[in-house]
Amino acid sequence: MQIYLPIAEVSVNAFLLFGLGGMVGILSGMFGVGGGFLMTPLLFFIGIPPAVAVATEANQIVASSFSGVLAHFRRKTVDLKMGCVLLVGGLIGAALGVVVFNYLKSLGQVDLLVRLCYVVFLGVVGGLMFIESLNALRRSRGKGQTSPPKRRQRGWVHALPFKMRFRTSGLYISVIPPVLVGIVVGILAAIMGVGGGFIMVPAMIYILGMPTKVVVGTSLFQIIFVTAFTTMLHATTNYTVDVVLAVLLLVGGVIGAQIGTQIGVRMKAEQLRILLAGLVLVVCGKLALDLLLQPSELFTLGDVGGH
Repeated sequence: MQIYLPIAEVSVNAFLLFGLGGMVGILSGMFGVGGGFLMTPLLFFIGIPPAVAVATEANQIVASSFSGVLAHFRRKTVDLKMGCVLLVGGLIGAALGVVVFNYLKSLGQVDLLVRLCYVVFLGVVGGLMFIESLNALRRSRGKGQTSPPKRRQRGWVHALPFKMRFRTSGLYISVIPPVLVGIVVGILAAIMGVGGGFIMVPAMIYILGMPTKVVVGTSLFQIIFVTAFTTMLHATTNYTVDVVLAVLLLVGGVIGAQIGTQIGVRMKAEQLRILLAGLVLVVCGKLALDLLLQPSELFTLGDVGGH
């Protein structure tokens, strides 16, 4: 069943989009990731222009993060004060990202930038996850002979000025690092259409020293507002948010997340992580091949009146 996407200006099989949403939803339920960093490249592969894929995927992340954060509010695992500091940085970053995005769009280079960002980013994240997963598997086989490295309690973060007390996280640290983390995540949300949770969560644990139990809820709280702001900016300045595409992906994602949660319960954490790392590296490899083998494609997408 072919469906015409008015903003993307392409016809796509509705069941294919529904299936993609479901597949990324399953991954989201299994691994606890938003899935934006996999969904956006998959949309490139089926012919959706990168500019539309980025703006529309940000829209889907708002909905999935909102349902997640409600559960964390009930458990009281959201540090609202820290979330607001991260949010300030996130909004600044998102605005900067959209300015860069618009400038490159006017030059006709935005598709190339988005694809290059994904190749670099997925390669680094996938590689690090793969190494970390292998080490975790080795540790579990060795029955805990080598203990995981301990986190340092004091570091450069504690020496910076403009300190603030975050009671829920039990921290008294400078507001500069959380704002910087927020800015980086905001820029990524605008340029790549990702929530940025898979960067923010490790940064909150290892750089800011936040307790793990409040990290996910606080991260989701910030992601909702940053991705909503990003979607709004893209919709009003670029007109690249395709509502039909967003709804089909969203329905598939909601159903898939339920299935993924059930599968995730039956598998070991180390096996899940190594599977996800492998998947990220495969998507990265496919994107890199497309860039190397078909450079002409990058221009035909942006050049509507071309030959």
